[in-house]
Amino acid sequence: MTVIDKSKPVLVTGATGYVAGWLVKKLLDEGITVHAAVRDSNNLDKLKYLNELAAKSSGAIKYFKSELLQPGSYAEAMEGCELVYHTASPFTLKVQDKQRDLVDPALNGTINILDTANKTISVKRIVVTSSCAAIYGDNIDVASAPNQTLTEDIWNTTSTVSHQAYSYSKVVAEQKAWEMQKAQDRWDLVVVNPSFVIGPGINPHGTSESFKIIKQMGDGTMKFGAPEFNIGAVDVRDLAIAHYNAGFIPTANGRHIASAENTSFLELASHLRPHFPNLPLPKKTLPKWLVVLMAPASGMSRKEAKRNVGYPWKADNTKSITELNMKYRPLSTTINEMFQQQVESGFLK
Repeated sequence: MTVIDKSKPVLVTGATGYVAGWLVKKLLDEGITVHAAVRDSNNLDKLKYLNELAAKSSGAIKYFKSELLQPGSYAEAMEGCELVYHTASPFTLKVQDKQRDLVDPALNGTINILDTANKTISVKRIVVTSSCAAIYGDNIDVASAPNQTLTEDIWNTTSTVSHQAYSYSKVVAEQKAWEMQKAQDRWDLVVVNPSFVIGPGINPHGTSESFKIIKQMGDGTMKFGAPEFNIGAVDVRDLAIAHYNAGFIPTANGRHIASAENTSFLELASHLRPHFPNLPLPKKTLPKWLVVLMAPASGMSRKEAKRNVGYPWKADNTKSITELNMKYRPLSTTINEMFQQQVESGFLK
């Protein structure tokens, strides 16, 4: 059991990110001092949303300039912290160099954070944001899982640098984190493995890949139909609670699938249609052959399309419910509130 003192500061890496923003809000609302690690601690435009949260809370926020791949750059931010949240990792589908732009930042960034923790005697627990992508590579993999259901016991063994590089980056980063945790005995490791993250952002003009993907449902990209992608999804606000609980529940341990429902792009769109009748939302699925044919134009390989389109997706979220006390809100609420924010911010026109 690891008991974290709430009077001590808590470090959040990638603090201006989509998931981190809601986590910072939760910490601030609990009266905690947040050490926010950011690339540019002087960029007031980028930090204004976090500053607004701090002004309305009983907590406090302090910024520290940190570079994910610069050894030692988190040392000052981590000083005095018992709890570290490592949320910073790139999530983008279109990259020029998969090793350089996805794998190296995820892996070497994790090494950098954990190396610093090894040198910071106050650290007792590290919570790492991994992904269900570290559990499976393609939807076709789910069929070979016990009971055709993903659990925390499973590791993704099918992704590589050349195939599903983002998923591969999450695998190697999480495996390295567990390897480094086992090599010492001062701090413990708790991992959160979210499915597809959706919901409104702290920053309504956020650049998360989730915003771009969901936007395509309403901007006409999918007006002729949606690819038959079956996915798990989770509200970003619930995910923040999962992170908070992973940090402060003394008995929390191991990996935790954070996913509210097993769903699909078409099902998510169906939740929107009554509330946004004038938007060109998809009403049917596209034939698989067409999705495979057009895959390269959307930044996906034909192999990825073949191994994902039309296959079911199912994960067991029981551990997060029983051990992290999670209560997931319905995705119908999540997707509508996310869309409403996109419309109001002008992101979706």
